[in-house]
Amino acid sequence: MDDNVVLSMKNISISFPGVKALDGVEFNLRKGEIHALMGENGAGKSTLIKVLTGVYTMDSGTIYMDGYDTPIISHSPEEAQKFGISTVYQEVNLCTNISVAENIFVGRQPRTKLGAIDWKEMNKRAHEALSKVGLDNIDVTRPLGDYSVAIQQMVAIARSVYYNCKVLILDEPTSSLDDNEVQKLFDVMLRLKAEGTAIVFVTHFLEQVYAVCDAITVLRNGTFVGRYDIKDLPRVQLVAKMLGHDFDDLASIRNPESDAAADNTDRPEVIRAVGLGHTGTIKPFDITIRKGEVIGFSGLLGSGRSELVRAVYGADRPDKGELYFKGKRHKPLEPIDSIKKGMAYLPEDRKEESIIADLSIRENFIIALQAKYGVFKLIPYAEQVKIADEYIRLLNVKTPSPETLIKQLSGGNQQKVIIGRWLITHPEFFILDEPTRGIDVGTKTEIQKQILKLAGEGMTIVFISSEIEEMLRTVNRLYIMRDGQKVGELQNKNLDQQAVMAAIAGGVK
Repeated sequence: MDDNVVLSMKNISISFPGVKALDGVEFNLRKGEIHALMGENGAGKSTLIKVLTGVYTMDSGTIYMDGYDTPIISHSPEEAQKFGISTVYQEVNLCTNISVAENIFVGRQPRTKLGAIDWKEMNKRAHEALSKVGLDNIDVTRPLGDYSVAIQQMVAIARSVYYNCKVLILDEPTSSLDDNEVQKLFDVMLRLKAEGTAIVFVTHFLEQVYAVCDAITVLRNGTFVGRYDIKDLPRVQLVAKMLGHDFDDLASIRNPESDAAADNTDRPEVIRAVGLGHTGTIKPFDITIRKGEVIGFSGLLGSGRSELVRAVYGADRPDKGELYFKGKRHKPLEPIDSIKKGMAYLPEDRKEESIIADLSIRENFIIALQAKYGVFKLIPYAEQVKIADEYIRLLNVKTPSPETLIKQLSGGNQQKVIIGRWLITHPEFFILDEPTRGIDVGTKTEIQKQILKLAGEGMTIVFISSEIEEMLRTVNRLYIMRDGQKVGELQNKNLDQQAVMAAIAGGVK
């Protein structure tokens, strides 16, 4: 094996009940290399990292370290540390109530001859560890919680590299950092690279990948797409490989019905945002959405699509700018304020944020309408049953009874119930975030047709999907998101796959 290869993972496969999480994945890492691990949500990045760090046991495949021809047999977190594999996660998993030095040496504190902790020696070594990541002026005796998230992250890196770290995994390390802090992190990464440390960099920020990385491995749907030198993979091609499409693999796929609202300048405004933003999630943006439009938001995972619509809806209360609903200032303190105005919001995570698993279909259907009415105007049981029966028929929900628990339905039928929950409130403005993720093709088609039908009847809709073809079939206009901000807009005549992927990639060919 090549002596310059510090890590080689071959034909890695792992399954969970009903899911093939990784299928024959390859990953090769060289000494002194910063290597981006890229892929959309569900691509398998986190699973591969957990296999590498011994958290998950792979079903098949081999892992080699340091160019050895003999594979690692019984991989575990302890063995990963022994081989010099360390991970720093997005959420720093240190103890903020103890000192910086204690965090670096927890479980490995230097001792005196009598067995007591040698505090002086530990503090001295902590300064040595921090100097490796450019933190020379930190008081290591102060609680870690006294310092910023950026400093805490550097402490976590210092802890890793102090103990003969050969492979450093940085999992979304920049998501909570500002631009200056990101640059400081990059300086540390480049310093470690020069010392021979191999770094696996997991991020959804394309600019950061091209600013600091040497190579990229792309995963998609649990499979290995390829390993590329950064100079050989333009941004647009990276986006294409992550999403699984070449520019010419689909012809004109837009549904002609979605052109109905193309010339909409004479239609009344439903939503207008001026400098609207939410600190830490979405940078200030301006948008205008008119009656009967289907508006899309496109971008890679983490681009800010969901954060933007959450700010509009009030799920994340905006702290910048102004929002107008039907021409009047709208400042929601909580989502119920938006519901009462005539808004509806289907979140991205169906299981965590939408279905109430232990309630019946009927109860899941009527809960938003009941919230709109308030606790002092209860919906009679007979009316609840009537509503549930009507929307089961309207949305073709496959269930033996409205009293069936929603958790007993398929994912697609659960999604229909949640869509029905909001349609029952008769919204004028409906946000659907990934409404077709994880459901079968037939149900996807039904939902897309329903969206177009509702728009044709005058409802204003925001539609977010990771599938570009689905967006092209459905929307009239497409806002492009990147790195937490709105960076562009594509009108009907420019809505094609190449234009969308080029815009997502930053307009760089």
